Amino acid sequence: MERAEKEEVVVEISEDIINNIERLPEGCISDILSLTSPADACRSSLVSTLFKSAADSDALWEKFLPADYQDIISRAFYPFLSVASSKKELYYRLCDYPLLIDGGLKSFQLEKSSGKKCIMLGAKELGIAWGDTPRYWYWRGYPGSKFPKVAELKWVCWLEIRGKLDTRFLSPKTFYTAYLVLKFHERVVYGLDYQPIKAKVEVVGRAGGNSSLCNEERCIYLTANREHASRNPKLEGQYFARERGDGWMEVELGHFYNEESEDDEGGEVHMSVLETERLGAKYGIIVQGMELRPKAGTQIP
Repeated sequence: MERAEKEEVVVEISEDIINNIERLPEGCISDILSLTSPADACRSSLVSTLFKSAADSDALWEKFLPADYQDIISRAFYPFLSVASSKKELYYRLCDYPLLIDGGLKSFQLEKSSGKKCIMLGAKELGIAWGDTPRYWYWRGYPGSKFPKVAELKWVCWLEIRGKLDTRFLSPKTFYTAYLVLKFHERVVYGLDYQPIKAKVEVVGRAGGNSSLCNEERCIYLTANREHASRNPKLEGQYFARERGDGWMEVELGHFYNEESEDDEGGEVHMSVLETERLGAKYGIIVQGMELRPKAGTQIP
């Protein structure tokens, strides 16, 4: 009996709180919701009609969109229909459909739950040793790629792939993880399977920046066969390629914290994949690009 009375009091208090909040102007509720996340804002629309109106308002979703979203859209490689019925619709369009920008060399997308930027550098935007020599690398279109062309490794003894991006283009105060996005040739991969490859991610050129989280090398393996790793204790803790949800594979190169603010002079994040110690033949991988995504499971105040 006592428990039922307590539950009734809690319900009454909750209803009183909602009633008091609904006395606020819609704009005020929109400002409050802007301090949460897009996912939380969508959930709040179930509270009441007023909350739904605030949660769907252009004023709210304008704040969830990146400050430079109009500039980014203006750099689209293909015509982009930016005219949407609402800023909420535009937000989810940028989440669901990657936007090619800068002459088709980069891909831009929003992380749906947070609105953080996800950027992929296409293979043509990377520095690939001997990448312009047809004897070593073959450039072609590939089904399922975001970019017009990918880089297929025909044969090299020296594997070197580098990428860089201005950190001001990324979301501020966000942990990012960098990935190499690739496929294996359908026939054979040679010289790279089960062999350690050096990877590094670091932030350089930032005044007062903190790159201490990402300036160490790590070994990665361009194989998804973890049974091989389990049989070799020396491979524990290393990083292996894994399947993505789009038919490609990815391997983590490293991570960093992007402190960036409006007053920051900025810097560059540098990513590299190197196998230059064993100078035997290497072939059979197809490189789509390097991707930077917000690191899962991290929250920055």
